[in-house]
Amino acid sequence: MTDDAPLSGSKADWITDRLLRGLLGLVMLVPYRRRVPLMGWIVARVIGPVTGYKRRAARHLEMVYPTMPAGARARLATAVCNNFGRTLIENYSWKAFGAHLAQTEPQGPGIDALLQAEEDGKPVIFVTGHYGNHEAPRHVLTQMGLTIGGLYRPMSNPFFNDHYAKTMSSWGGPVFAQGRAGTIGFAKHLKSGGMATLLFDVANAGGINIPFLGHPARTATSAADLANRLDAVVIPYFGVRQPDGLSFDIHVENPITPGTPQEMMGEMTRRLEARIEASPEQWFWVHRRWKQPRHPKS
Repeated sequence: MTDDAPLSGSKADWITDRLLRGLLGLVMLVPYRRRVPLMGWIVARVIGPVTGYKRRAARHLEMVYPTMPAGARARLATAVCNNFGRTLIENYSWKAFGAHLAQTEPQGPGIDALLQAEEDGKPVIFVTGHYGNHEAPRHVLTQMGLTIGGLYRPMSNPFFNDHYAKTMSSWGGPVFAQGRAGTIGFAKHLKSGGMATLLFDVANAGGINIPFLGHPARTATSAADLANRLDAVVIPYFGVRQPDGLSFDIHVENPITPGTPQEMMGEMTRRLEARIEASPEQWFWVHRRWKQPRHPKS
């Protein structure tokens, strides 16, 4: 598809996109430090309840934390939607977001391994989840002089995806849409000694079942498969939102131990679980993470 090719989507998709474009355009007129909490409030108090995101988050929270009081779960679901809204507008504000993170220093035991891989020309696969703001670490490491691409799953609404994808591809390294062509491009980028990010915490019908927060979840093995094939270093990183709602701690963790796809994806999952247990409001509980295929693989 060329940039000029018409997008195929329903009329409802087109209308939804127009409404979202209008909202985003208005919010983008507000100064950055007010814009981020404003969008958090809008998603938490308006969009989340209307679209069912807040209800879905509460349902998932009940599944994972059945003994938590209902009122506490409801407050947590609101906080989840708030973080979701903040993340969305931060990523649309990628220039201001990058500038806001300019003085942020990454921390963690994985930094030495990262710099060694860069020196050796080895591919690096950063793995993370929809937690805090998953683009914050890429911004900070890019400002250190690294070139980091990525692989992403396109939105189901093609009109919205058309401009949302630009929030990832307008800066940093090459970004590829999930699919045969995108995965090939992603692999070629890594094979040349490149660095790229992969978010692994979405349901994948062709994946393997790995326990996630106490429940089986279909998990793609792409990160492990590529790492084993290309002898890449797999490094988890996380952008942890701070109490002010605007700043982040960037944690670069020790590399994942090489092993079978099941072992490696299990370790990645446990790293993300530890972050969620520390700050559950920062994970995107609105995702259908535990959705199972009709005929799952054994």
